[in-house]
Amino acid sequence: MSRRLLAWALLGFLRLGEAQKTEAPACCSPIVPRNEWSALQSECTQRLSLPLRYVVVSHTAGSSCNTPASCQQQTQNVQSYHVKTLRWCDVGYNFLIGEDGLVYEGRGWNFTGAHADRSWNTMSISISFMGNYMDRVPPPRALRAAQGLVACGVAQGALKSNYVVKGHRDVQRTLSPGDQLYKLIQNWPHYPSH
Repeated sequence: MSRRLLAWALLGFLRLGEAQKTEAPACCSPIVPRNEWSALQSECTQRLSLPLRYVVVSHTAGSSCNTPASCQQQTQNVQSYHVKTLRWCDVGYNFLIGEDGLVYEGRGWNFTGAHADRSWNTMSISISFMGNYMDRVPPPRALRAAQGLVACGVAQGALKSNYVVKGHRDVQRTLSPGDQLYKLIQNWPHYPSH
């Protein structure tokens, strides 16, 4: 594992520890930038019109990862599949969450994702948990990372303060974000009651 990635892991661990001491998740916890996980160059050009109202939560449905080194590799794998097989301009998600408790920058706050249909892609930020969450939920550190990321989006003006959380299956016919993660996000404060 590179020293830089180890430093991100340590910084994330320390910041997540701070989050446990406060009522709300830590805002703007570290995000592992694209160059740190050795991302392919993005060819995406369609920018988002910020701030956005929606956050779409999904899962990759593939392998999970629980160390910075394995999550770096898994992020590369997801991007490789999206770019080389699906012929997308980049990894489809704005951000990916590893079970190591770190946030990995995908398309970031400014570029339109490819996580749902065209209309949802242009009005939402996508957060995808790396793994399959049909039969289990992500560990608490991954959930805290996602909630901290959303708080950061609000603080930076990328998300509206009255944002709405949606499961991937709420906006497209899919099993994502998995049965167990879907049940869990329905208890998040900004998930609409039915």
